[in-house]
Amino acid sequence: MFENLKPQPADKILALMQMYREDPREQKIDLGVGVYKDANGVTPVMRAVKAAEHRIWEEQDSKAYTGLAGDPVYADAMISLILGTSVPRANIAAVATPGGTGACRQAFELIRMANPSARVFVSNPTWPNHISILNYLGIETVAYRYFDEETRGVDFDGMIEDLKTAKAGDVVLLHGCCHNPTGANLNMVQWQEVVNLINDRGLVAMIDIAYQGFGDGLNEDAQATRLVAASVKECLIAASCSKNFGVYRERTGLLMAISADAGQTALNQGTLAFLNRQNYSFPPDHGARVVTAILMDEGLRADWMAELEEVRLSMLGLRRQLADELQRLSGSDRFGFLAQHRGMFSRLGAAPELVEKLRVEHGIYMVGDSRMNIAGLNEATVPILAKAIIDVGV
Repeated sequence: MFENLKPQPADKILALMQMYREDPREQKIDLGVGVYKDANGVTPVMRAVKAAEHRIWEEQDSKAYTGLAGDPVYADAMISLILGTSVPRANIAAVATPGGTGACRQAFELIRMANPSARVFVSNPTWPNHISILNYLGIETVAYRYFDEETRGVDFDGMIEDLKTAKAGDVVLLHGCCHNPTGANLNMVQWQEVVNLINDRGLVAMIDIAYQGFGDGLNEDAQATRLVAASVKECLIAASCSKNFGVYRERTGLLMAISADAGQTALNQGTLAFLNRQNYSFPPDHGARVVTAILMDEGLRADWMAELEEVRLSMLGLRRQLADELQRLSGSDRFGFLAQHRGMFSRLGAAPELVEKLRVEHGIYMVGDSRMNIAGLNEATVPILAKAIIDVGV
């Protein structure tokens, strides 16, 4: 049987990480991997996470399964964090998942089950695993214009024009905030226009929100998701705790299915639980329990929010520093978009051969489409990156 297997395409980011590790140069910069790093290049365990884990270690008296949907208290806490009071709880079905990837996978499974002919419209570009999973499941994807290579902002006119080709029942996959990989985001006026289009054409909204708190603030980053969830007939939301709680390896996510008809919720909940059973039965609990402990305790929540704000402001500061240094070196403001983007990532807009030149000549590693992780920088490496960008001719 095994001889019939075929080699699978290598993950470009993982391959880049391997190349970085094998590079013997002392001066090298890793801007490829999608994890937050502090000024010392460390992905830290957040203070509130440490405290919550200690409390769980002392108080937890069983490792028995929770339920197919995970702990309902975790779902309640996450729904409150993401949606606030924008949608009645009675309209929301939710299950815990292994990370945001698990939430996306289960959402795509539900789409295929509910409407096998549905197409999923994805931004060009989007997180590569969106397309990889959709292709694996045999779900047709349609790219809509998103990133403007000239302005390094959103090509909103192109986006709307492409979404107008969607048919009733098709799904529009949107990034709730901090678009990955570009860092370019819609404003709230544009979000409202997208909502109107979704409703006018009978489309289904799906939001992937993986960076809440990394852009403009916890509530600010949730505004678009809340608007969509409160305004459309049906909505799927895939959420991740990996970044904003720093629990990457704990695989902590949540999938919500929201219907304007509260009478649909029980069926939605049962379907989500069924899909969990088919894929992994019971979702991981440790990360979810840590997140719940933080969100449900006033002191832990306040400390977590304070540290998350430090992370956010650090990335904004690095963005501003890099944009300013590039302006100084280039004598132009053509890199000003870096300060306007939000989240961990920005797409530099460099051609693949220039990205390769950055790696070979300067030891700077970023994904081939020129996505770079701003959190991979610190105050000392920003001038090094800026000089290299100008030297290679970006």
